[in-house]
Amino acid sequence: MVGTGASATVALQTGNPRIARAETELLRERALVVTGPPGIGKSTLLDALAERAAEGGGAVHRLRPRRPDRDVPFALVADLLIDVGRCHLECLPVPQRHAVEQLLRHEVPPDGGPDPLGIRLALGAVLKAAAPALIVLDDVQWADPASAAALASVQALPAAVLVACPDAGGAPEFLYGAPQFTPPPLTVDEVAALLTAEGLPARLAGRVHRCGGGNPRVTLDIARAVAALPGPLRPLDELPLPERVSVMARRRLDAVGPPVRRVLLTAALAERPTPTLLRRSAGRDVEEELRAAARAGLVTTEGNELRFTAEVFASQLIDDSSWADRSAAHRSLSDAVTDPVAATGHRALATDDIDARLADDLEAAATTARARGDRRRAAQLALLAAHRTPTDLGDHRQQAAVVRRFVAAAEDAGRAGRVDLARRAAAEVLDHSTDAGERVHALLAILDAAGQALDDLDEVFARVAGEASGDPALLAAVELRRAWKANLCDGDPVRARGAAARAAVLAGQGKDAKVAVMALTMQARFERILGDPEAEATLERALGAAEPAGPDGLRNQPRYLRIRHDLFDDRLDRARSGLLSLLPVAERSGETEDLVEVLRSLAETETRAGRCATALRHADRALRISADAGISPGPSWYSAAFAEAAGGSFERARAFATRGVRASEEEHDQVFLSRNLHVLGLVQLVTGSSADAVEQLARVRAAETAQQVADPSLLRWPGDLAEALARTGDDALAEALIDEYAVVARELGRGSALGGLDRARAVVLMLRGAPDEAADLLLSTAHRFAGLGLPLEQGRCLWLLSRTRLRQRRRAAARQALTGALGLFDGAAAEAWSGLVREALGRLDAGGVVRASADGLTTAEEQLAGVVAEGASNREAAARLHLSVKTVETMLTRIYRKLGVQSRAQLAATRAARS
Repeated sequence: MVGTGASATVALQTGNPRIARAETELLRERALVVTGPPGIGKSTLLDALAERAAEGGGAVHRLRPRRPDRDVPFALVADLLIDVGRCHLECLPVPQRHAVEQLLRHEVPPDGGPDPLGIRLALGAVLKAAAPALIVLDDVQWADPASAAALASVQALPAAVLVACPDAGGAPEFLYGAPQFTPPPLTVDEVAALLTAEGLPARLAGRVHRCGGGNPRVTLDIARAVAALPGPLRPLDELPLPERVSVMARRRLDAVGPPVRRVLLTAALAERPTPTLLRRSAGRDVEEELRAAARAGLVTTEGNELRFTAEVFASQLIDDSSWADRSAAHRSLSDAVTDPVAATGHRALATDDIDARLADDLEAAATTARARGDRRRAAQLALLAAHRTPTDLGDHRQQAAVVRRFVAAAEDAGRAGRVDLARRAAAEVLDHSTDAGERVHALLAILDAAGQALDDLDEVFARVAGEASGDPALLAAVELRRAWKANLCDGDPVRARGAAARAAVLAGQGKDAKVAVMALTMQARFERILGDPEAEATLERALGAAEPAGPDGLRNQPRYLRIRHDLFDDRLDRARSGLLSLLPVAERSGETEDLVEVLRSLAETETRAGRCATALRHADRALRISADAGISPGPSWYSAAFAEAAGGSFERARAFATRGVRASEEEHDQVFLSRNLHVLGLVQLVTGSSADAVEQLARVRAAETAQQVADPSLLRWPGDLAEALARTGDDALAEALIDEYAVVARELGRGSALGGLDRARAVVLMLRGAPDEAADLLLSTAHRFAGLGLPLEQGRCLWLLSRTRLRQRRRAAARQALTGALGLFDGAAAEAWSGLVREALGRLDAGGVVRASADGLTTAEEQLAGVVAEGASNREAAARLHLSVKTVETMLTRIYRKLGVQSRAQLAATRAARS
């Protein structure tokens, strides 16, 4: 790998547990065989381990035999001796020196070649003289047998050996039994980090990960191809597949032979391939072919389901196959599958026939898929049904059926979040229909499928408004989407409220009860944001309207907004009960955005209620669904960050929030930009980076002020910003902020928001030298949070109380406060906070202060010291810890002063001695 790709891969892996695990094995066994397919990162891992060995003072001999070298006796030994240096050759006995000189062609070798025994003895002597050393052999499968035998003959080899090859069978015989390590594929989150590092949209991470299977080289090649496009890649567009990726996929597929490829083609065309399905389809046992494919790293088996390790293998199989081969595979699958819906799809794909009966069967199959909640498959089947419908001139019934099926495909695609399918179906509707209603609904499906990414769809908005002109019901549906965009992308809830109100009036004129309810719901949502006291009345109007049956648009139904209000107002048990009742409805609906929305709300509710382990599960599921569907990742990264900041780790929360910020900025999503910034600022605050917290939370304040967000219960940043300001010495501004938002919180009756402000006021008092008043306020606030059923907020008050007690010189009371906080955090499975409190208790017991470690470092300074001690530069450390470079420089100055060191090397040595 070269250029930015290589640096990006190294950046991903630096400090990664992958390297730590591999280094541990190498140090313990003095040998390691790194295996894996091309591009998985073997060479990068070898580079990292070799660099660490060199930093430790040992000699590193890095060699890479090539395919022709395998036929040249002692070629690898010759390269190794040259790399070691002539200084060690001069001390060899004369016969051994002559053998080496002949091998290196410094002397003319005899007819039989250099003396093999002399070469082996010389190799052992030279390596012993050059010890300690690390021999690094990349592509060791091309090492010549004579060199492998020579290395094997050295008794008690005085060098550690690190090799890489595609599989363990390519390793030299003397390394049989050595530990093996295969770099795991990149995760979706790591792919997202790589894409953002390359300046590409994070929302592509799921698609890129599925295509390349997490292979770093493939990922980087695709990233480069996307970056080289003349314009940004839209959700509609297919990922560009570079020729090198296709060649790699084809080469690995060619290596397994035609019988295996035939079985894999069937698997590539099946919806959910299993070994059983493939046996039925082939009419024989295919275990041998599947084992060969698994050994080649093309497929894996999870339970009874077969998965390609990368979608590029499946797509390459299909692209390289003939129509006859694909038709035969679909025909065999139609007989082998047990699901009638899947059977109908395969039966249609086995032929190109235009067939009215087949089209009817496909429409019926789409209806069944829709009822099951599988909107993606419903869209695909409806598209197929439309394309297979005869369109005889003059037969209006057939023409109406074609349009109906295309409209259904568009709407299913919209609810599945599949912009590509929605655009294809909508284009067909616009080509085949002159009916305004059909054309509008097809265009609206594109907007619905886009999710958060509405900012670049102005052309679609303009066209659909023109198509809807003169029809109040259709215009109401358009205004509804405009309201959503105005708030989400433009950050203008005032304009959004106006659009929602117009939609409600138009829906009433057009007698569209469903859109009227959704419009009133959306109007109530924006009124709540703006602190409008009419919000509850508007919501009650929506709840009292005749709500249509069915789960369509769950996010915009009044019962869901009522649950969100319960969450904002800390009626958490009621919110949880309502969300759990909606979860199966969302699952059955097939609307990806709805399902993710419910899961995210559950994660937030469970976190606030102190059920952090459950919250993490909901957040993780939302993440996976978002990645699989390719929908906007910013909201799901926010939920993951929010849950991790309580029940996981602050480091992971920081990483998720940072990615969420980037994704939201990419998509101009003002709502989730503020939310991700809030979590990022909170993490920085509690881990000791108050200046950085002020920077992030001030951005939240600016955004929320610009958007005229008045209700402090929606995003509870004011108390966190006030605390950060106080800790950076700006207590006057902190107090003014508290006073400003406390008035609003009291007027609106937002008890927990007021509690967060009182907690920040206590910090101001403590830092002003009034610990007694601060302690009293923290105790009363903790009691209020307990009454609201918010254990994490209560625990945070006690954590701050411990610091206040120390300022009062009451160490026993400080321990009591920490013990109380730990009980709350442990009971909530709030691992991030429990770890913070346990560190503080340990330092208190050791005679230190709550904030500082035994050597005087804060939590944030400890993290930075560890990263720098591993060899990270200031810029790398800033990127890993999500700090500014200036903050890293300032913190390092403090760390050096506290530890009495003057350089990175001294810092690393001090930490090594301490451990």
